Amino acid sequence: MLTAIVKTPTPSLVDACELTFLDRVPMDFELALAQHAGYREALEHAGAHVLILDASPDLADSVFIEDSAIILDELAILTHPGAPSRQSEPTYVEPALAPYRRLEHIQAPGTLDGGDVLRVGRTLFVGVSTRTNAEGIRQLEQITRPLGYIIAPVSVLGSLHLKTACTALDATTILLNPNWIDPEPFKDFQRIPVAADEPFGANVLPISGNLIVNESFPRTFDLIAAHCQSSGVPLIPVNISEFGKAEAGLTCLSLLFEE
Repeated sequence: MLTAIVKTPTPSLVDACELTFLDRVPMDFELALAQHAGYREALEHAGAHVLILDASPDLADSVFIEDSAIILDELAILTHPGAPSRQSEPTYVEPALAPYRRLEHIQAPGTLDGGDVLRVGRTLFVGVSTRTNAEGIRQLEQITRPLGYIIAPVSVLGSLHLKTACTALDATTILLNPNWIDPEPFKDFQRIPVAADEPFGANVLPISGNLIVNESFPRTFDLIAAHCQSSGVPLIPVNISEFGKAEAGLTCLSLLFEE
């Protein structure tokens, strides 16, 4: 069974979320709640059982649950987020993951955000970003190398996380903003650049043979649709515009794994 863990947004998201590359603009919390509900519906439409964790009022960014853990087939790794305000978030995710996976932890001084880890097959591309440091990557490699994973660091040049700037459409194709990452680690992939006027369009969510796509980026959506037409992969459009004001993408809002 495919399970998706999500966390209910908290009102403090509106004025206390961390921002690095964007200026703070007004956010409509009621609309964010409605969009989160629509996101959960998209997960269910794709066949996931959705497990909803309660809001944490003192953790403004905790709705972005992806950053708290990296879930592999063999185990789950609780991260140590790079923003000090977020470093207790994995504590709230750990009890939900414990029934499903053996748990490991990234320890200080290492920092690692789940949004910086893109898995393609047995390779873990890891963003070297403002939130993930070399020691966090070293610990991740120490944990995963015995399981047969390859760690491939990627320099993140102009975005919060690696997956802000690139995600995999399939096992051979990367959707990316080439201005925000070093594309060299993806030289063996087909690479599809996002539309020039949609720099945040590179974040998509593959799930059970479907692809959840952000409808806020229509030109990039068309590029994705053209690529997926031959393979017959269904696209599920969602709107998460309010979360985009907090530098978030589709992958940020869930943790996915097969039970």
